[in-house]
Amino acid sequence: MRSHIGLIGIGVMGENLALNMENHGFSVSVFDASIEKVNLFIARKGQGKNISGFSSVGAFIDSLQHPRIIMMMVPAGRPVDDVIALLTPLLGESDILVDGGNSNFQDTTDRTRLLEEKNLHFVGTGVSGGEEGALRGPSLMPGGSKAAWASVQPIFQAIAAKLDDGSSCCEWIGEEGSGHFVKMVHNGIEYGDMQLICEVYDIMRNVLKMTADEMSDIFSKWSQGSLNSYLIEITSDILSARDEDGLPLIDKILDKAGQKGTGKWTIITALDEAIPLTLITESVFSRVLSSMKDERISASRVLTGPAADFTPERNSFIDELEKALYAAKIISYTQGYQLMRAVARSHHWNLNYGGIASIWRGGCIIRSAFLGKIKEAFDRDPDLQNLLLDPFFSKTISDSQQSLRNVLVQAIKSGVPTPALSSALAFYDGYRCGNLPANLLQAQRDFFGAHQYERVDRPRGEYFHTNWTGRGGETASTVYAA
Repeated sequence: MRSHIGLIGIGVMGENLALNMENHGFSVSVFDASIEKVNLFIARKGQGKNISGFSSVGAFIDSLQHPRIIMMMVPAGRPVDDVIALLTPLLGESDILVDGGNSNFQDTTDRTRLLEEKNLHFVGTGVSGGEEGALRGPSLMPGGSKAAWASVQPIFQAIAAKLDDGSSCCEWIGEEGSGHFVKMVHNGIEYGDMQLICEVYDIMRNVLKMTADEMSDIFSKWSQGSLNSYLIEITSDILSARDEDGLPLIDKILDKAGQKGTGKWTIITALDEAIPLTLITESVFSRVLSSMKDERISASRVLTGPAADFTPERNSFIDELEKALYAAKIISYTQGYQLMRAVARSHHWNLNYGGIASIWRGGCIIRSAFLGKIKEAFDRDPDLQNLLLDPFFSKTISDSQQSLRNVLVQAIKSGVPTPALSSALAFYDGYRCGNLPANLLQAQRDFFGAHQYERVDRPRGEYFHTNWTGRGGETASTVYAA
């Protein structure tokens, strides 16, 4: 009896996905460059299950039913290409390779095209939910060779997380690298969500002088309301955790954050597409700044902050923090969806934006009640240009913007850094402003570089150059329009 699917890469995610598949009635063959890993997995977690381990890639491939489906759970970059090169000569027409890692979406597009030329199918799928999600039900974002969807759909939709109505947190995203692209944006939004929560936590402990237990109680309360989300829930759990000495574990953790690169890719893509992804960008740079731990310690001995030590009335300010966090969250997702629209337009992808919000509602790291509101917005208007223009979101941010302003004023007075919260308000004020000071900026560019400008009293698309000093010529430079 041949296996339904093969899995390469027996790390934490690979193991749990294999167990998840087997738990849903699919037989699984597993292979890893480390034969020891395969043997340990089969002898321990895989014992007594319909999972077969193999020590040679040839035997592994021969164990699979046709068309063969092989899911790779290996690090992004060169390792994926190495595995593809190893497998391709051994595969037959219409066999399917699935990359379940966090690969760059442009690499996935290239791989899809390359393998389709060899009459093979390639699927790049985002997998979100971490270790627990892989085992109990992740959010899956597959894209690539559409012909492969019929074969992988029964497996993927079975193992994915389920919503209360029974729908699966897995739908076909689209062509080429669109699945990995949507996962990249998911991760960028995740960066933003986490940074916003961290800034609110910082205000709680340094402005309101709250204890870890008090903060845990607040986040627990918030998780029952409009801010209900996985990240809010685990923040409450983290703040209530105790070290062996009985003191809060959070206070023992070094304030130096790591990252794996998807946030950086999101920023680079936003720059390529001229999308103001300011909040996620600040979130990535906040991690970079945190990594300068030794330098920050040195600077703290030299540089001073504000002298004022004013603590606002706690209960009312906590209410404002909740509204401020929700308002900033709206901005973060607004920017993420702007990026998705821009890239979909550039690559001629037909993305289902409401559907994407729906599959993010369960299994993944950013799962939240908030995503249901995004789904409703795109149900009302599938061509919605910007989330802020939806009636629900425009009213909500209008009602909560003053709280965001009040929180930022207090943070600034107290010297607490709030890069993500601040960028949220700056974006909102910029986006709602019919007249920005870019007229002066464009005049400056024309003054020193003859880059030209448009006029408010002439039709759009006509460009003008002024000889500002009387010493310049009439020759103008090329026009650059972002």
